[in-house]
Amino acid sequence: MTNRKTIVIGGGVIGLCAAWRLLERGVETVVIDSAAPGGNNGSRENAGMIVPSHFVPLAAPGMMAKGLRWLLDRESPFAIRVRPDPALARWGWLFHRHSTEAHVRSAASLLRDLHFESRRMFVALAEEGEDFGLAKRGLLMLCKSARGLQDEEEIARMADGLDVRAEVLDTDAVARLDPDITMDVAGGVHYPDDCHLNPARLLDRLRERVLRLGGEIRHDAVVDELARDGSGWLREVRGYGFSESGTHFVIAGGFRSGRLLRSLGLRLPMQPGKGYSLTVPDPPQLPRLCSILTEAKVAVTPVGGALRFAGTMEIGAGDDRANPARLRGIVRSAGGYFPEIKTACFDGLKPWVGHRPVTPDGLPYLGRAPRDENLVIATGHAMMGLSLGPVTGDIVASLVTGTPPVRDVGALDPARFSRTKAKAKAKAGRAAE
Repeated sequence: MTNRKTIVIGGGVIGLCAAWRLLERGVETVVIDSAAPGGNNGSRENAGMIVPSHFVPLAAPGMMAKGLRWLLDRESPFAIRVRPDPALARWGWLFHRHSTEAHVRSAASLLRDLHFESRRMFVALAEEGEDFGLAKRGLLMLCKSARGLQDEEEIARMADGLDVRAEVLDTDAVARLDPDITMDVAGGVHYPDDCHLNPARLLDRLRERVLRLGGEIRHDAVVDELARDGSGWLREVRGYGFSESGTHFVIAGGFRSGRLLRSLGLRLPMQPGKGYSLTVPDPPQLPRLCSILTEAKVAVTPVGGALRFAGTMEIGAGDDRANPARLRGIVRSAGGYFPEIKTACFDGLKPWVGHRPVTPDGLPYLGRAPRDENLVIATGHAMMGLSLGPVTGDIVASLVTGTPPVRDVGALDPARFSRTKAKAKAKAGRAAE
């Protein structure tokens, strides 16, 4: 082991991947997990997709207008918990500012590279004998309408320009690709490099790997404070009944990371995006491929012999209550695309509720904190947390050990929305004119 001792705050997929990669580099590592062993977090029952196809950030042209239309529909896949909150207002304004074609172009190659590197690491992990249900069969973007298919064809053309394989399919071609389930669709786009897995099993394998490599995981431990020494250097984390000192710290606590960062005087624009999943244990039909019901924004994943439907994005909703109307929207969409999946298939199912940390530009926060050299921030991945878990963990390990990361991630700088940095950037731009 090196003389670095790193405390990772967060026991979800990002925190565990960070611990895994740190330990492989010989760094003593302790994970602080607020959940009980095997407990709930934002990854455990999500859609479990690895998605190089997702190179378009959430902040994209047309998203604001679409979101406003959806606000009028209680069963829609999008909602904003409107309240008099300056932080939410600022987040919304920044989201609007970044929903441009220029932003999509600047982000696309970075997201593509990160997803592909993560995919490579997932495959290597599986080849080492870790069983987490990895299926390399691709993803189907299923389109109910001709207009929806036209929109997806545009993204497929972008994919072609980025060397991301994509094939546009008509109704018959979709049926031939996945004949095990009856579909009522106009067509779709197949992304053969995408994969799916069992997220709960992945988390279990990652925990086992961390412990096997000599790491420590503290469960049921909530960090309330990051303490500095007399020189202002971060030295310790504290919570109810425990404290842990270290030389380096990683904040990977999902949307709850914001509270800890505010205690250090750092305010990152970020909102919780609540989502749900419903897992049908014994469906009448089971597809081989994972899919996204494009108009409904519902992800569908075969998990063993079960079928999981995951969706909705409720911005600003940090509670664990399930909204019956949003759940009805997911159920209704399932039957609309898959006629054999009847409403009765969902009777009595308990919904899973998870919270995604959502940034206003659709890109994660990944880098050193602006005023604390020994603090790395890794949060804000929104719906891409599982897919980007391994590469995020590897970049965290590079930042801690001072080695070059696999990809320049300057665009993910956690301080990119700070007013001081924005003023400096504007000043530099004027000077160059």
